[in-house]
Amino acid sequence: MAKRSMRSKSRDSAYAQQNVHPLFPGRSSWTPHDPDGQFRDRKYVKNIRAMSPAQQQFMDAVDNQSVVLALGPAGTGKTYLAIAKAVEALEAGKVTRIVLSRPAVEAGESLGFLPGDLQEKLAPYLRPLYDALTERLGTKRLKQMLADGIIEIAPVAYMRGRTLSECFVVIDEAQNCTYTQIKMLLTRLGWRSTMVLTGDPDQTDLLPGISGLADIAERLERLPDIPVVRLAEGDIVRHPLVASMLTVL
Repeated sequence: MAKRSMRSKSRDSAYAQQNVHPLFPGRSSWTPHDPDGQFRDRKYVKNIRAMSPAQQQFMDAVDNQSVVLALGPAGTGKTYLAIAKAVEALEAGKVTRIVLSRPAVEAGESLGFLPGDLQEKLAPYLRPLYDALTERLGTKRLKQMLADGIIEIAPVAYMRGRTLSECFVVIDEAQNCTYTQIKMLLTRLGWRSTMVLTGDPDQTDLLPGISGLADIAERLERLPDIPVVRLAEGDIVRHPLVASMLTVL
């Protein structure tokens, strides 16, 4: 009986060896940190760095000013850099909370009524924010911070009447906000807080003439203490074809 068991284990081991293939052929071992980075397009870095002068201008503005507007086309890193700086400020003890807000506007099609509670209804609209936070904090830590209220993700409609002190506030997709909504959001700023608005005035999902981002940015550019950083196609860090497409679309 023992010999039969040993033969069975031997056959199972041989079968397993025949059906195991290396994840990266030609490489004897692999670790998630992959020092040379040649087997991955991008790798996680603890301290982010700018990929263009305009991105560096954006990051410096966030470090030195209380209100910053970042305008530019898709893929220029507006949302990611804003959230990365928010996490950096939280971990450095400069703020006690992160508040992220985004208008719940559908991109050209109606999904109808979504099931679930408020958080479940908003989840599809806030997914880009969750993705950026997950990359910077990890899933487990993000869930704990959301449960503790250290990180709050709220729709624009729920921001009225609040005063956000000791917070890092990120207003994403601001091109889908009206002039009145952006004015309301800007006036939520409290003591020892930083507020960053990001958006692309040329990619609004609202009807023509309703988006207030371009008008707000033009007016605030006159104020010396509120930098308006304008990124362009040369600052795009997504696939190179994104920049090529935006030049003709």
